Amino acid sequence: MGNVAVIGSQWGDEGKGKIVDWLSSRADVVVRFQGGHNAGHTLVIDGVTYKLHLLPSGIVRDGALSIIGNGVVVDPWALMAEIEAIRKQGVEITPERLMVAENAPLILPVHGALDEAMEMTRGNKPIGTTKRGIGPAYEDKVARRALRVCDLEYPDVMRRKLERMMLHHNALLKGLGAPEVSVDEIYDQLMAVRDDILPFMAVTWQVMDQARQEGKKILFEGAQGMMLDVDHGTYPYVTSSNMAAAQAATGSGVGPDAINFVLGITKAYTTRVGSGPFPTELEDEVGQFLGEKGHEFGTTTGRKRRCGWFDAVAVRQAIKLGGITGIALTKIDVLDGLKEIKICVGYELDGQRLDYLPASQVKQADLTPVYETVEGWSESTCGARSWADLPAAAVKYVRHIEELIGAPVTLLSTSPERDDTILMQDPFMAGR
Repeated sequence: MGNVAVIGSQWGDEGKGKIVDWLSSRADVVVRFQGGHNAGHTLVIDGVTYKLHLLPSGIVRDGALSIIGNGVVVDPWALMAEIEAIRKQGVEITPERLMVAENAPLILPVHGALDEAMEMTRGNKPIGTTKRGIGPAYEDKVARRALRVCDLEYPDVMRRKLERMMLHHNALLKGLGAPEVSVDEIYDQLMAVRDDILPFMAVTWQVMDQARQEGKKILFEGAQGMMLDVDHGTYPYVTSSNMAAAQAATGSGVGPDAINFVLGITKAYTTRVGSGPFPTELEDEVGQFLGEKGHEFGTTTGRKRRCGWFDAVAVRQAIKLGGITGIALTKIDVLDGLKEIKICVGYELDGQRLDYLPASQVKQADLTPVYETVEGWSESTCGARSWADLPAAAVKYVRHIEELIGAPVTLLSTSPERDDTILMQDPFMAGR
């Protein structure tokens, strides 16, 4: 069997939780490879709801090993709080079941302070970060200032690195008119949590290599979506990491040949949280309908999501850039009851037709979507588990999306319930 990477093909919030849960029940190892605790996956297993932010989805599965890879930025306090919350729900979390890469960078309190201060300077044009310090932590990683999990072993080294880091950050905070952050305070906080974190530290790339040699099934779990990719998304309204399948390898410590199938989670319409361009956004009663019926509020932040029609241009681009093999189409049941449905098949810009999303934020802001209108359906698709259960118009909608994006629908999700899924191709089997 092959290994599967799961990434979002839109602006995140595509319904990865359910699909990753479905896949993690069949995987031996589940690896988070980018992002931080801004991610939000909701899993419902045997009637119990688990809300995960930093922990891989495999943590609630007996027998699966969960790994937080080196591509993730780790808030040690958020991690321990999440571990304790999941333990209270009856899940056993031990260093044998959860491993954290020794070279994963840490998110420190100063990163959250910087995140908030920088958003304040942007006034009425914020990027829309969660203010959890994700971006500043990645900045420190690239600038070679970061503290990493392995640094917790050596308090003297940790303090020296903190002092150098804070020379930079306190100067910036002062310039922004924000309170400076004490080295002593952060050091003491780290010393208080280090003994909780260190037992989970591991040489995870070796663990992954051994798992591959033993032929175990590995699931690479991404967060956010390709339109938030720091290179290929709607920059600067993006996150601070890469979502493409190549990052699954880099952020886990394996070679690219370890990934045999890339599943792109794709919502049957489009949503976005926070600021930034959104060509198909609907600010009318249809947008309101999609938001209410789809329960479009963030798992982590509770923020209301902006809603719009399916953007085939953006998804097709995500498929090509992200290395997506097939998609899992989610929330098609939210479209039930609409008489007609629109699909964006191109953009207009200054009188010209574009078949791609340009990189320029100026051009992105001025795009006008070109729509095709297709027939809707009045029957319910909710809970369908076979093609025969779907209205003919819903089947036509799915098939037309496949044509427009240039990739097959591998799974079709028809409700939040795990078993309400139509499987066309098993990603683990298709990987070989």
